[in-house]
Amino acid sequence: MINVDHREGFSLRISRILGDEPSHEFDFYLFLPGELGFSAEVVSESEFYHGALHIKRTYYSTRHELPLIHSRLARRTQLSPERYRSGLSLYAFQYAVALEQRTRALEGKEAMTSSELDELTELCQSILRRLRRQKPDEERLGKYFINIDNYLSWLTEQTMLSLAASIEEQEDSRSGRMALINVAKQENQYRRERRYNSERAMASPSRMSNKMRLLRRLIEYPVTLKEKRVELGRFEQKGVKALAAGMVMVVVSMLMFEARTLLGDLTLRFVLVVALMYAAREVFKDDLRNTLWRWLRRGRPKWRRQYFDNFSGDMVGRSLEWFDYTRYPKLPEAIRRARKGNVTKRDEHVLHYKSRSSHTPKRFLSGYERTREVITLDLQSIARLMDPGRYQVFDVEDGAIQRFDVEKRYQVNLVIRTMEGEQVVIRRWKVTLNHTRIVDLEAVESVEPV
Repeated sequence: MINVDHREGFSLRISRILGDEPSHEFDFYLFLPGELGFSAEVVSESEFYHGALHIKRTYYSTRHELPLIHSRLARRTQLSPERYRSGLSLYAFQYAVALEQRTRALEGKEAMTSSELDELTELCQSILRRLRRQKPDEERLGKYFINIDNYLSWLTEQTMLSLAASIEEQEDSRSGRMALINVAKQENQYRRERRYNSERAMASPSRMSNKMRLLRRLIEYPVTLKEKRVELGRFEQKGVKALAAGMVMVVVSMLMFEARTLLGDLTLRFVLVVALMYAAREVFKDDLRNTLWRWLRRGRPKWRRQYFDNFSGDMVGRSLEWFDYTRYPKLPEAIRRARKGNVTKRDEHVLHYKSRSSHTPKRFLSGYERTREVITLDLQSIARLMDPGRYQVFDVEDGAIQRFDVEKRYQVNLVIRTMEGEQVVIRRWKVTLNHTRIVDLEAVESVEPV
């Protein structure tokens, strides 16, 4: 299951669930307009990978009550504080993810009914009530509970208000909109009564938002897998460097002996020829080294990631990664079919990322068999190349000429290919952006089995 959405600015977020299959392959192809002039000279492959690609994996389950069971066990059997924190964080994280997904699904609809909104508010209140019934008596655990309860209350309030603000004043959604506002007011009052936040923090939206962002990181830490990234081929690169230097030195030495034979003893002419040889060596040594390196690493993975459980320290998964710039004619036929369009594609620059993953569910935290991977793709380095200009469009209406100012926008195509076991799926999205932000994201193609 693949979801693509965009955040503020230039961030695209690609999320996928790694299911029961032992191995998973994932590719995304980003098609950039040729007029941008994007190339390795502008942003190198390694620079784009390290600066624009951010990958995070967390545990995932559709059984949202599972972490609550862990928190109850931690309280009744007096398990370690680490176990309690892990269980409580899992429960909070599952609730936050489910709330965000449900809200995006509702916002994507043309019209929301009061019954759908009432169902959402009742579900949120039910989950929060179950959480708050399990408040621990111990002070050291109580502080952790307060932080999580504080964040979930704030997240619920903000989500309800955001959803209510997006609803138009319609008869069939008026009562549901009021239910959203009432829940938001209740959560705000709940935090005030318990003095979760200082008056100074509540008076400043930016201060409150920054605090809640830190609390979100506190929740995500136990459920986020630790990772270790290793760049592959470092020793091979040193060997290639040594081989290139040796090959060039052999050629230069042979030429020096020939020059000595032809030119005789040490003369000014002989010195000039030797200097010319050493200058040529410095020029061709780097070219030879780069050529050998590209030939040796062609088609091979460039990075390896290893994922570890935060609680046990066991390695629970690994992945191999590729990233390169390519051209449209070199793409697989299935990807070219998915990229179909009415404009020429021959001049497009294509960014290709690939990962091949495997995981070991037996080593997962008890009760979890899946992980959720989130890839954040920052397009800011691409947006810098966009023309910020505006132009005018004219039209005739009732005999009068109308003039419209139009900003210049660019369209980027994102094609994603996933494979779990024998099942292969390809999907395409259109991303419209200008020099300041992503304007629109549209899923163009439905699931296409290959």
